[in-house]
Amino acid sequence: MPAARWPETRQLRTIRILSHPPHLAGARRLTLGKPMKIARLRADILAGLTSSFALVPECIAFALVAQLNPLMGLYGAFIICTITALFGGRPGMISGAAGSMAVVIVALVVQHGVQYLLATVLLGGLLMILFGVLRLGKLVRMVPHPVMLGFVNGLAIVIALSQLEHFHEGEGWLKGTPLYWMLGLVALTMAVVYLLPKLTRAVPPALVAILGVGLLVYLLDLPTRTLGDMAQIAGGLPQFALPDIPWNLETLRIIAPYAALMALVGLLETLLTLNLTDAITQSRGHTNRECVALGAANVVSGAFGGMGGCAMIGQTVINLSSGGRGRLSGVVSGVMILLFVLFLAPLIELIPLAALVGVMFVVSQQTFAWGSLRVLGKVPLSDALVIAAVTIITVFTDLATAVLCGIVIAALNFAWHHARELYADSDVQADGSKLYRVHGTLFFASTTPFLNLFEVADDPQQVTLDCRHLSFVDYSAIAALKTLRERYSRAGKHLRVVHLSERCKQLLKRAGAHD
Repeated sequence: MPAARWPETRQLRTIRILSHPPHLAGARRLTLGKPMKIARLRADILAGLTSSFALVPECIAFALVAQLNPLMGLYGAFIICTITALFGGRPGMISGAAGSMAVVIVALVVQHGVQYLLATVLLGGLLMILFGVLRLGKLVRMVPHPVMLGFVNGLAIVIALSQLEHFHEGEGWLKGTPLYWMLGLVALTMAVVYLLPKLTRAVPPALVAILGVGLLVYLLDLPTRTLGDMAQIAGGLPQFALPDIPWNLETLRIIAPYAALMALVGLLETLLTLNLTDAITQSRGHTNRECVALGAANVVSGAFGGMGGCAMIGQTVINLSSGGRGRLSGVVSGVMILLFVLFLAPLIELIPLAALVGVMFVVSQQTFAWGSLRVLGKVPLSDALVIAAVTIITVFTDLATAVLCGIVIAALNFAWHHARELYADSDVQADGSKLYRVHGTLFFASTTPFLNLFEVADDPQQVTLDCRHLSFVDYSAIAALKTLRERYSRAGKHLRVVHLSERCKQLLKRAGAHD
């Protein structure tokens, strides 16, 4: 299937699932100096509030995974979400203390402690800023669409599997009445999210589901776990304090590998989520600006005792599906996290985990690119394998490994196919010379097939190579041409190269392989 047809499947799916109220369609992006419509303002506030509810348990869980105080996850979510919303390059995207970052840093925390983690977050943020300043955000365009589909599918599965932790009690699974109540409330939450849009689009269904199920549990005093059973979230304002560590080369040696990996994972997940957001909103974000904003947010988070973070695809999908399109939705989401910590902890801790699990199950279902399953038999086998490989690697390892493996597989497949497409026409001219017309692309993977096209021993004394339909890509191509001329020279024959492009002529002159 041509690459141009891939986005159609994805686009149709996102339009169907993530549609927002009709009166918000085509609403202008929020910018300073322009009056905001009441509908736009209301939609962003409600969407931000909804995504903030989903942020809390995720950030707490990721902090616990990294063996940190849950408040570090909440402080990181507040700082990173707010700063990226205000200054980032992709309005509507939600960032926070992400699970991919927690997995990266857990070994550092165990071996060296929290203070080294904060220094790592600072350094990782500086690397992200450098990435954006050097304008390397455009490299995300090199991620093939099958890799994007695998990334989305893998994260959808990871989101769903992560919710299963809430069905544990102690060392085992929930049993009996607690399990039945948990399953029933999860089902009720999902039903509200799916069915409410059929009745009204005035409010985000996820918000109604969370608050409605929470009120039901409180009024009926149902025996189910709440957010308060997971962790106590009450606290004060984050305090500025540089990491208490020796600032020397030994410290840099310890934190540098973790900081580089954190920056890589964070940027990958952020830029891929940005691409997904672009597809859903049918607009274009600014990758380099987002990289700089994310880096600055991580620097501030590390300086104020927060975790590192990046874009969160689950919360972003919740925000977008709730109608959040402007910067205000992200700001509201971040600020609400801080208000939960400072003032609203007793109320927030009453929210049943079942309601949040139900919402995340819906997000997982909506995030998964179901269209990719329908077209697996219609696309080239190599693309299908890339989708499956990236999905599986994302689930069982981490995002960075999955994406890099996907890019390598796709690149090797591309090189293999283009190397096989090289061919030549040849004929003997009236003067007894032989003319080769080579078609295709000459690069590192096609140099051997290129050299095998020529019959040096059997060719006449004068041979002409017509490069009208031949593209030179890299130095391997130049080296192959030099090798060919040397072969003819050793055989006592002359090779003349004609119809080179100006770029190829310059490359050949520099290599000393010109006529």
